[in-house]
Amino acid sequence: MYFDKDEEFVMNRIESAKNPKVKQWKKLHTKKGRDTDHQFLIEGTHLIEEARKSGIDPLELIISEEYDVPKNWSDWQVPITYVTDRVMMELSETKSPQGVIAICQQFEHQLIPSQGRYLLIDAVQDPGNVGTIIRTADAAGVDGIVLGDGSVDLYNGKVIRSTQGSLFHLPIVKGNLLEWIEKLKTLDIPVYGTALENGQDYNEIESPSSFALMVGNEGEGVSKELLKETDANLYVPIYGKAESLNVAIATAILLYGLRNK
Repeated sequence: MYFDKDEEFVMNRIESAKNPKVKQWKKLHTKKGRDTDHQFLIEGTHLIEEARKSGIDPLELIISEEYDVPKNWSDWQVPITYVTDRVMMELSETKSPQGVIAICQQFEHQLIPSQGRYLLIDAVQDPGNVGTIIRTADAAGVDGIVLGDGSVDLYNGKVIRSTQGSLFHLPIVKGNLLEWIEKLKTLDIPVYGTALENGQDYNEIESPSSFALMVGNEGEGVSKELLKETDANLYVPIYGKAESLNVAIATAILLYGLRNK
């Protein structure tokens, strides 16, 4: 057991935010820092447990001295560092730190397309949107996600928190969407883009059991280059006076709508 902070085998205690190790950890708040070290941060009990259930073991745990470690963690052979609340505030990206942060190795999923349901994300940049889209895709039974060029980093802290653990439940890969459209078409999986111009109401199509849905950037939508390669482009009808729907909301409607047809 590594969690008794009074035992001599505890890895370390840090009391200053100027400690070199704290400075190194804070670099993981940036994409450059994460890519350099091939690591990322997970904050909070729930997300850490969801990661571990999926086979992602922490490299190290950072624990506030006031944090009440769950009893079921007692057999985890994970090095820990205890920190003061002030240091935890420095490391946390939330207003109310949960008292525990895990350092994890970046992982790479493999996604080999076959008959199924897929989501392609084109240059969606808001981390909250991407996280919510991943969580929604998980709930809707999507078999895999391709994160296209220009999209926010998968390991962004807000993305991870917004997924509520779904990040660890299904394969998510980075890829060239034109190449993925070609792959899916060779398997006779129709690819649906999302667009108002030259699009059709999603209620009007007969969706097959396998499909890929492609959603796009908050301001520009799916790129025209990609829309030219789709089998059809769909939209969600708006019955009120709103100009548009948030991309995460539109994705949810379309994924469930296509699945239930």
